[in-house]
Amino acid sequence: MSRKSFYTLVGLAAVAAISVFGVKNDFGLGRNMEMMINLMRAVSTEYVDTLSADKIMRHGADGIMRNLDPYCTFLSEEEMKDFRTLTTGKYGGIGSVIRQDSSAVRIAEPYKGSPADLAGLKIGDRIVAIDGKSIAGMKTDQVSSMLRGEPNTTVKVSVERLLDGKVTTHKIRRQRISIPSVSYADYVAPGVGYILHSDFTDDCYTEMRAAIERLQAKGELKGLILDYRTNGGGVLQSAVKVLSLFVPKGTQVVEMRGRVAAENKTFKTEFEPLLPDLPLVVLIGENSASAAEIVSGALQDLDRAVLLGSRSYGKGLVQSTLPLGYESYAKITTAKYYIPSGRCIQAVRYSTDGKAESVPDSLITEFKTAAGRKVYDGGGIMPDKRVAPDYVSSFAVTLYLMGVMDDFGDEYYRAHPDITIDPKTFSITDEDYAAFAKMVEARDVPYKSESRRAVEKLRKSLESERYAAADIAEAMAVIESRLKDDKMSNLQTYKSEIIRTINADIALRYCYAEGRTASGLKYDKGIEAAVAMLADSVEMSRILREQDTARK
Repeated sequence: MSRKSFYTLVGLAAVAAISVFGVKNDFGLGRNMEMMINLMRAVSTEYVDTLSADKIMRHGADGIMRNLDPYCTFLSEEEMKDFRTLTTGKYGGIGSVIRQDSSAVRIAEPYKGSPADLAGLKIGDRIVAIDGKSIAGMKTDQVSSMLRGEPNTTVKVSVERLLDGKVTTHKIRRQRISIPSVSYADYVAPGVGYILHSDFTDDCYTEMRAAIERLQAKGELKGLILDYRTNGGGVLQSAVKVLSLFVPKGTQVVEMRGRVAAENKTFKTEFEPLLPDLPLVVLIGENSASAAEIVSGALQDLDRAVLLGSRSYGKGLVQSTLPLGYESYAKITTAKYYIPSGRCIQAVRYSTDGKAESVPDSLITEFKTAAGRKVYDGGGIMPDKRVAPDYVSSFAVTLYLMGVMDDFGDEYYRAHPDITIDPKTFSITDEDYAAFAKMVEARDVPYKSESRRAVEKLRKSLESERYAAADIAEAMAVIESRLKDDKMSNLQTYKSEIIRTINADIALRYCYAEGRTASGLKYDKGIEAAVAMLADSVEMSRILREQDTARK
């Protein structure tokens, strides 16, 4: 890049930035912007090696954002594509998740009814080439980029089929893929509906309403469970729309307050409710964040639903995307949101140097719900009743991340390609689990239990403090002889949860994503507690009428 063109670029950038942010006659800002431009110019033109102006810009932007909060970021033109997918749930492609194992990139999950599904691609098929170009040595992000494209364009995908090893080529027309926001809806007990709401995209209100109507058409809906335990949030306006399904039209459900008072906004529901009086239970947890906390927190503040689970994440910050030119944007925190009681549920405070600290107990403030119950700010949404989450052992997680479950699922599907299963009742047999254990036995599993790690730490401490070697050896030998945490014994210790994970993986292969969710319902303690709560109308009424939440 010539010096003249570089000066023109940074000069236009400065003018654009001032225009975008509406800053005029701010001497401090203008002075520092001029110094920043001069620094970029000096580095670009005088540094001993030739540098990319784009990289200089990226590093500078990252440095500025790093000292704000973790939600502020610079988004390049390419990154904006992924950001739009997150907020809209839509992209152009063939509609399949892909995964990488030690030797290949494979189809991991074709969405039901997607171009990939209709073309006959199956879980476990190995991708060989795309548009005639071999993908050997490529990573999943590279393959994904080749599969995506504008809707109505075509892509040729060559795969080695899992079932027979034959290589087939499929000419697939890309479509606008819409990732469902409501990924599962069905009855989990007589009269009790259950909806798994995964994120808040632009279309989630329509999906939620349709899910409720399907439940009503299927049977008499007497109570509803909304599951937000894995919902990380999304579009705030979509949260307001979802709330309009359950509370009266015109109800204030959230308020945004920022630095500029004139830009503060109050959001009220705009539609007549579909379920104004139906008993509701909402499941929340540590991964419930942002828009999911707006919905669950507002329903709690309005005494409209009983919340079960554990404390939510605590994200009460609102981000806005501001254009910087050349299809790049800055995603910046511009406000905090406040739910009907007046509380903000942000759990972490960020200083201007990027440091984070929890809200101290002395600053936690008490608020009141519509019925006068005590609720608190400063730490996410507290449930009305705690239900401990189901934790998965690190051993089972290790096996999953190694791809052992996927490999076993491939083998199972090869052996049973034409069976039909009911994911709600399906489970592998003891013989199947023995075959899985044999597969694990043949592999190196890089796992150490917490007990084993503690013993090793103790040994090092004893040695560093110069205890007699013989004494250490004798004492440690006794302890280690009692430990039963080798690979094969762990397969028995954690058998039930490993089987649950395998069942879900197999259900995905025969019944898509809905089957995977249905497979786990019978083990879910949160759902069990929610069904019991809906069956106890007296207890629900008492909680909504008089029970305060825990302070922390």
